[in-house]
Amino acid sequence: MNVAKGTELQAGIREWTGLAVLALPALLVSIDLSVMILALPHIAANLGADSAQQLWIVDIYGFMLAGFLITMGTLGDRIGRRKLLLFGSAVFGIASIWASFSRSAEMLIGARALLGIAGATVSPSTLALISNMFRIHKQRSLAVGIWLTCSMGGMALGPVVGGILLDHFRWGSIFLMGVPVMLLLIVTGPLLLPEYRNPEAGRLDGTSVFLSLGTILPAIYGLKEIAKHGLQIVPLLFILTGAVLGAAFVSRQRGLTSPLLDLRLFASPGFGASLGGMFGITLTGATMLFVAQYLQFVQGMSPLASGLYMLPGVFGSMAGMFISPLVARRIRPARLIGMGLLISAIGCLLLTQAGTESHPAILVVGYALFNLGSAPLPSLSSDLVIGSAPPEKAGSAAAMLQTSGEFAFALGIAVLGSIGTVIYRGRVADAIPAGLPASAVQASRDSLAGAATVAEGLPERIGTALLTGAREAFDGGMHVVAAASGAIMLGTILLVATRLRHVRPIGETLPNQTERIPEAGSGAAEESI
Repeated sequence: MNVAKGTELQAGIREWTGLAVLALPALLVSIDLSVMILALPHIAANLGADSAQQLWIVDIYGFMLAGFLITMGTLGDRIGRRKLLLFGSAVFGIASIWASFSRSAEMLIGARALLGIAGATVSPSTLALISNMFRIHKQRSLAVGIWLTCSMGGMALGPVVGGILLDHFRWGSIFLMGVPVMLLLIVTGPLLLPEYRNPEAGRLDGTSVFLSLGTILPAIYGLKEIAKHGLQIVPLLFILTGAVLGAAFVSRQRGLTSPLLDLRLFASPGFGASLGGMFGITLTGATMLFVAQYLQFVQGMSPLASGLYMLPGVFGSMAGMFISPLVARRIRPARLIGMGLLISAIGCLLLTQAGTESHPAILVVGYALFNLGSAPLPSLSSDLVIGSAPPEKAGSAAAMLQTSGEFAFALGIAVLGSIGTVIYRGRVADAIPAGLPASAVQASRDSLAGAATVAEGLPERIGTALLTGAREAFDGGMHVVAAASGAIMLGTILLVATRLRHVRPIGETLPNQTERIPEAGSGAAEESI
């Protein structure tokens, strides 16, 4: 394709302004995932929510988000991505107002469920629209990096913004942040965002929708329950149910002419490797939870102070996601991703050196390296995934990427979290003083937070001994989780190095050749120029 044609496809002011509009809901959805951490105690006190209701208030959003991603991604391909995004934004705004003025725990749980379903329209529709707006590979890669940077920014801002709002306003104010953002998107979206739908798409298969929900929701629920309460028969049955329905789902997709999920996408090496790499590093998400607990219960910081200490790590991730597409124009993505993951592994090694007597700087630097090094993979893989899919399947491909991440995060919390808990329980046993009530012993064995609560009610000498032993036991669990995360990073390096080695630097043009614009569905991420 000649240079003139490439110039015609260059994104202009309208497209880059549209990207800014698309980044806002991504920022908001990620804020909504993290802001509940600080708000939950206020909500529980105001609404009288018991422990089970509190868990559902937090978890129902993620359940619905994960469950409806594939359906919403494919639905956008069929009815129009902009149409679905604007409709989902309107529902998100209405649900935000509903959540803000909830008068009971049940009412808030319902609002959070609707927020999750509406949130499921945002990520796949946004990534698919980016693939339409930015047709040149290196521009699309940068646009995806900017979008992911904003998404990570929401995770960083959530606890900080939540802390400020809760200091000055009622708890419902945290939900009202979404209303002006969604109004802006609804007003400017029709002017700035293109519409795209697959004109040849068949009808949405209701049975496939049911099977996809039946696969994802029980599996995610079972994994979360195992993470909280350990291996039990009921969560395992939920996971087994999800696996059985998942097999039925895959079998049905193979027989449909217009499937909910096109399994032929996995035939692309770039698609499968990118999805596998993202699954691998998302497994290490448990590390973040151990770092947050370390700062609060080992170093004795407040939740807000802990969030501030974690900001260098989040900012490192944001910077890496923004810069990676630019660097990848000169370095092959496989090499850049591999070097980044090696930095992450070094960060994991530093995390194994953080302890009760160490300075917090060791953990802060280790966590920053962990996040910085892992940034190139999501930044470049998101572009590789949507670039490997034909335009009419971009929404489905983006939804698959997001759903894979939800599964990996839940699995990582269940497996790595359980490993850390087993190490903690084995080591804390010797630190629990004799003669404590059974409930106090159980609380001390369950978690470091429980041991800290028990220690407050004991004589100073005994309480200090318990808390010191519990902190050392927690350090041991965190070190094992960090080491396991480092091993996962090294394993992902091997996957990326072998499966993505053929991918050229983004937008590279060899001498005497003009930049080639890939045809629809040609696998832009895999082209050899």
